[in-house]
Amino acid sequence: MLAGLDGLEKRFAHVNGVDIAYRVSASGKPPLLLLHGHPQTHVIWHKVVPALSQHFTLVLPDLRGYGDSSKPPAVADHSNHSKRVMAADNVDLMRHLGFDRFSILAHDRGARVAHRLAVDHPSVLDRVVVLDIAPTLAMYEGTDETFARKYWHWFFLIQPSPMPETFITSSPETFLSACMVKFAGENPFDQAAAAEYLRCARLEGWATGVCEDYRAAASIDLEHDRADREEGRKVQAPLLVLWGGAGVVERCFDPLAEWRRVAADVRGSTLPCGHYIPEEAPDALLEKALPFLLGE
Repeated sequence: MLAGLDGLEKRFAHVNGVDIAYRVSASGKPPLLLLHGHPQTHVIWHKVVPALSQHFTLVLPDLRGYGDSSKPPAVADHSNHSKRVMAADNVDLMRHLGFDRFSILAHDRGARVAHRLAVDHPSVLDRVVVLDIAPTLAMYEGTDETFARKYWHWFFLIQPSPMPETFITSSPETFLSACMVKFAGENPFDQAAAAEYLRCARLEGWATGVCEDYRAAASIDLEHDRADREEGRKVQAPLLVLWGGAGVVERCFDPLAEWRRVAADVRGSTLPCGHYIPEEAPDALLEKALPFLLGE
């Protein structure tokens, strides 16, 4: 086990019709939900857990379709992997653990789940931190050649089954390397963490879960986001947006401007890293996120 996760036993909870794998730290402190992204698992947080656990009871799940959580089957409208369903998974998990209100720190796909959770379940949230994303609708509507070339996987993974799944399962290590090394700084991944990501990428159903996550983002999730825009629904919880100064989000979007279109109370800044902030720049992340989460 990675040193940062020592003492956090892996558990499973049956919530919202799926089994969610998770770890939880010692109780008695304000709860903080940590949501990982693609193509990783809750292990992405191992470098920041020791510092965060001094202030919070941490809950670290694997999203449905990822890690050791359930791999639901694909359905025609991709709703089994919508961010609305994933958000409900995590609200139910926190209630299962006795937490009716909490804060969120989320990266990549997990940050998209956090966005949906904040809109659909505003009463459960204190504060939200999202890492290295602009809102999904803004990213699709703002797609140009530069973004499409840099985030090629967005457009590969949404192709009809079984084409992308077949390529991924033929060599999961090649797929992980193509996704992770290109978007990171110099060697940020602990060897044990990288081995865990590869173990999970080889699990039955993982490729389907990944592809369906992205297919949902390009279809049903956009429907939900457009409905929010038309009806004026926004994130109401205080929101901190952090992104890598060497990353694609910095190059292709104006993150603060985009988030201010969909959230009422936004602040944020760049960090000296690429996409995988919790592993590339854990100290810089803590310096920005911890005071915000503590309400300082």
